[in-house]
Amino acid sequence: MAFVAYFLGSIPTGFLVAKARGVDIRTVGSGNIGATNAFRILGKGPGAFVLLVDAFKGWVAVQLAAPALAQFFPDIPVDSLRICAGIAVFLGHNYTCWLGFKGGKGIATSAGVIGGLAPWALLTILVVWILMFLITRYVSLGSIAASVTLPFATWLTTNHNPGLTIVTAVMAVLAIYKHRRNIRRLFDGTENRVQFRKKEAAR
Repeated sequence: MAFVAYFLGSIPTGFLVAKARGVDIRTVGSGNIGATNAFRILGKGPGAFVLLVDAFKGWVAVQLAAPALAQFFPDIPVDSLRICAGIAVFLGHNYTCWLGFKGGKGIATSAGVIGGLAPWALLTILVVWILMFLITRYVSLGSIAASVTLPFATWLTTNHNPGLTIVTAVMAVLAIYKHRRNIRRLFDGTENRVQFRKKEAAR
């Protein structure tokens, strides 16, 4: 079960989409294969595609793959298999075997996993991400704030489910760890902000 979910998550969507356009996304922008860098380098359309597919990988793993394979593990509760699949698909995305175990930061894929396991928690962290992003215009800061919020949102919206809360806490820690360079740039004042409007051309 875990191997199936891992290999599903390991599909390097951003790398493949960029490669189809003749770009090695690992060598441009932030060097990350995730949706944020895809938006920055490839544009809105390809970036949105990468975002949706990476999120869909997480959702498919917990909502379709785990229940489908449950027949081979009759002694294990389906919910446990779904949690296991969620962890594995997240790790597959973050540490894809196809690119030397260097992948994305797991935000989109973890959103898909949480959407399948705890949809109200997903809604909560989406609100946190949007508010932080609109206030600061830092995608990374929005993602970090959402990650910090995730285990608390899971605890409050899943009737205090300890197993799921622990899993989301681990995912949050890993997501924040993958943002360590962004955190350093935030402290240095060199992190890129999203510009909502193009600067007026100098007259």
